[in-house]
Amino acid sequence: MEKLLITGNGPLHGEVVMAGAKNAALPVIAASLLTADPLQISNVPGVRDIATAVELLQLLGCKVERQGTDMSLDASEITSLRAPYEMVKTMRGSILLLGPLLARFGEADISLPGGCAIGSRPVNAHIEALQMMGADITIDAGYIKAKASRLIGAHIAMDVPSVTATENIMMAASLADGTTVIENAAMEPEITDLGHLLTAMGASVEGAGSSHITIEGKKTLHGAQHRVPPDRIESGTFLVAAAATRSKITIRDTEPSFLGYVLAKLEAAGASLRTGEDWIEIDSRNRRPQAVNISTAPYPAFPTDMQAQFMALNAVAEGTATVAENIFENRFMHVAELQRMGAGIALQGHIAVVNGIERLQGAPVMATDLRASACLLIAAMAADGETTIDRIYHLDRGYANIEQKLASLGANIRRV
Repeated sequence: MEKLLITGNGPLHGEVVMAGAKNAALPVIAASLLTADPLQISNVPGVRDIATAVELLQLLGCKVERQGTDMSLDASEITSLRAPYEMVKTMRGSILLLGPLLARFGEADISLPGGCAIGSRPVNAHIEALQMMGADITIDAGYIKAKASRLIGAHIAMDVPSVTATENIMMAASLADGTTVIENAAMEPEITDLGHLLTAMGASVEGAGSSHITIEGKKTLHGAQHRVPPDRIESGTFLVAAAATRSKITIRDTEPSFLGYVLAKLEAAGASLRTGEDWIEIDSRNRRPQAVNISTAPYPAFPTDMQAQFMALNAVAEGTATVAENIFENRFMHVAELQRMGAGIALQGHIAVVNGIERLQGAPVMATDLRASACLLIAAMAADGETTIDRIYHLDRGYANIEQKLASLGANIRRV
């Protein structure tokens, strides 16, 4: 099993290019099932979750060609409507196939998904919404079995603004009869991006990126060209790494407007920031970060996917901070690993109280999920001595070539 060896060796420096967003690319790939025409996608990140999604589509009969970050998907000859557990178990985003398959083919057989063990992420919202649109859905032997001769538009009020449920409903509604309205929709940039893609495919989508989305269904959609937007979580991860290691770096091919809360918290931690149209410079040289309180909430508030990284920052910051996780009930598994490195963290339910120390100590640690992996990488670079991070397959699910990128900035890191 592969591991990462990291030796804390001082500040980072230089420039690094961000990849396309995994969480934007996954629904875009799923949307290829909505049309018999080819879909051309650029800026696709080279991460494991994307490879899994591609393998799954190929299993359904979709033709996929990839050259670097460019991808062509042709779903004109789908031969199967079943997404098996063996493929779905490693990636919760596989649930995004449910809406497109049901809308275009009238049937879908999707295994209940897996992914990071960070808490309960029920599929109830997906199922209830599609039932409101006329689908007949049962769960049998761990599979969601859905049928509908033709989906119909519906007024759907979501209990919580689920990102993947919003995306599934948007895709299904694009081929439904009539108009679908989604209330309390998720507002993440990935939702806005999916709206742009569906519009380019001929759908009628209004309000994507707001809490109120209206989709007027069409009989067919056509092919399109689409560029995946920058990964805001990768961008945030590199910026926090710079702040924790008292570094100055510039990240490029990013989108500063996606990172409002994250940038505000970095400035509160004492970092100096400059931004341009597609770049961010952070300067934390010779400055120990200041502790910052974090409370996760749906976009545009502070993202749960950045909570673990800021936990590492607070572990080496001056002062005491609270980190409240309000989205997932089991997303503090990285705390025990940080404590192995000497971090002063006490858990009180969904709140962690972090007493910062000057330096962490390198130690053998284990990644427990995707963002916990990034947290441990940051901690290792800010620590004295060598840290070994095990189970880094979690990291590879969402970060493309991260050790090469960090090494280019001067980090002492290697994969073994």
